[in-house]
Parts: sequence; structure tokens; C-alpha cells
Amino acid sequence: MFVLLRIRKHIVSVLFAIAFAFSLFSFSFAATQKTLNVNVIDVGQGDSILIRTPAGKNVLVDSGPNTAESAVLDFLKSKGSKKLDVIVVTHPHEDHIGNMDVIIQNFAVGKVYAPNVTTNTKAFESFLLAVKNKGLKLTVPDVGQNISPDSKVKMIVLSPNKKDKYEDLNDYSIVLKVEYGKTSFLLMGDATSNIEEKILHNSKFKAMLKSDVLKVGHHGSKYSSTSAFLNTVKPKYAVISVGKDNPYGHPSPLTLSKLKSLGAEILRTDEQGTITITSDGQTIKVDKKSSAIKPQAPPSSSTTGYKYIGNSNTKKFHYPWCTWAKKITTGHRVYFKTKEEAISKGYIPCKVCKP
Repeated sequence: MFVLLRIRKHIVSVLFAIAFAFSLFSFSFAATQKTLNVNVIDVGQGDSILIRTPAGKNVLVDSGPNTAESAVLDFLKSKGSKKLDVIVVTHPHEDHIGNMDVIIQNFAVGKVYAPNVTTNTKAFESFLLAVKNKGLKLTVPDVGQNISPDSKVKMIVLSPNKKDKYEDLNDYSIVLKVEYGKTSFLLMGDATSNIEEKILHNSKFKAMLKSDVLKVGHHGSKYSSTSAFLNTVKPKYAVISVGKDNPYGHPSPLTLSKLKSLGAEILRTDEQGTITITSDGQTIKVDKKSSAIKPQAPPSSSTTGYKYIGNSNTKKFHYPWCTWAKKITTGHRVYFKTKEEAISKGYIPCKVCKP
């Protein structure tokens, strides 16, 4: 009897050991399955990207224009985002920071990064006020700095240098190289060919450009995505965040042609809605979901190519993304291709968006 009890105890011990080992294996296997999710949110004509790291950290790169406020907030909440561990403002244009003040007010926020440049638009002032009221600190990142809140993921700043000065606000865009395992993403903000060339001339950063996914610069405009740059990046996927029927003609047919010649799969928010790209560190999967966000630009093709909107009541003209432009009723909207055309017809520049 005593021998039988000992045998039973031994069997129980062995089974327990096997179960424990299996649980460790299962835990280890589950841990390796954690993914990096990059969500390019459909915000119309603008940019907003939510990155969820394997450790569950949230990084928000830009917030889209103020017309997409509810859509961005709803998307963040739908993902269970209660805290944004890192916020990156690529540059202070309204179509990139229009909702940032509201987002900062509605979520717990860790670090906030922005380039070393200011502008006196209402969108930028609202963003600064929200940062101040929340007791947050605005940090200008260094080139080469890793700003990732997750040790398993790298988010390296490739541009701009703190001391750099540019005429175009777009060139102050924070360019990020995101790496997870063997997969990589390159987020260009609105950086133009000027910045692309500068990065290409930096041997260290040039070696980092090759990426699986490219968030195409400046909504696919003709002022970005040079052949030399794209041939170095060699993306498998090219994501363009752009509004349907936008008045700028984005994306440029030339840019699309260059991307197609590389064999890149082109993904567009105006055609496919919010785009989610998932990486397990080895492979990448793409999930395209339709979005209910309305296009920002007037749907009529007759407005395509016009860069400014005038108000026949006030005799002022604005950028299409300007808050005041969006308030102009249909009957009082006037479209201009150039500033000179608007001024020649008696219109004066808006003091808010300063076209």
C-alpha cells in the first residue's frame, strides 16, 4: 500500500511538471505572437497614425484636421486607448494637428514631441495651450534619437536637426523610422524632396531607409518621393493618407507612376479607408477597412486644382483646410488657383491661415 501511494505521488508530480512546462511554453509562444499595429487613420486630407506596440504602448503621430475630430476620437476609443504614451506632432500644419488639443484634453498623455518651429495659426496655438494646461512638456527630439516607449520597438528620428532652418514648414516634419524585428516602417510626414536628398547624403541614415512600408511624404504630392529616394527605400507597401477629391490634386500621377514602377502595393485612405498594418516582427499583414469619414474637399470635380477658397461676403480667401474656409456656405464659395488671382479680384488673405 505504501509503495502504491509513493507511485501515485510520483505520477502526480510528473504530470504537474509536464503541465507546468507546457504552460511556460504556451506563455512563451503567446509572448512571441505579440504584434506591432500601425493604423493609418482615414482623416480625409491630412495625417493621423496610431501605433500600438507589442507591449501595449500607444504612439500617436499627428491628429488630422479639425473636420475629422469625432472620427479620430472614436477610432482611438474603439482601440481601447486610454493613454497615449507618446504623441508626435510632425509639423504645425492644421491638417496634421487640427485635433491635437482635443486629444490631449481627452486622454492621459506621456511625452509630446514636436520640431523646433512655431507658427501663429489658431490650430498651433490651441495645441500649445492644451500642452500647457495639461502640465505637459514639449520636447524637440534629436536626430538619431529613439523615442519609442517600448524596448522591443525602435522609433528613430531621421529629421529634422534642431538647428536646421527651412522656408517650407513641411520640411520641419519629423521623419520616423520604426523597426520591429525584421520589419520596418518609414513615416515621412510632409517632408519634401529637399529633406529626402539631405537624408540620402547622410551615409548612416541612408543605410536605414530601406523599409517594408512607406508612409508616402506630403500626401503623395509631386514635391516629394523622388526616384532616388524611392529606389533606396524600396517599399513593399506605399501608404498615402489623402482626402477624396482634394483641391491639391494629391496624389500626383507622377508619384503613383514611380511607386508602381517599383512594384510597391499602393494603399490609399481615400479609396480604402483606415488602413491597419500588423507585424509580428517577421511578416506583415494589411487590413483595409472602409471609413465613414467624409471627404474634406468639395466633391465637385470642377474645384480640382484650386488651392484657395474665397468668401464673396467677406472678400477674404483661405486655404481649404482653414477653419473659416469650412464655414463658408456653398453660395458664397469662390475658388482660386493662385494668390495673385484672388488678390486681383479684390480678395485679401485670411489672417488665421495666412495663405
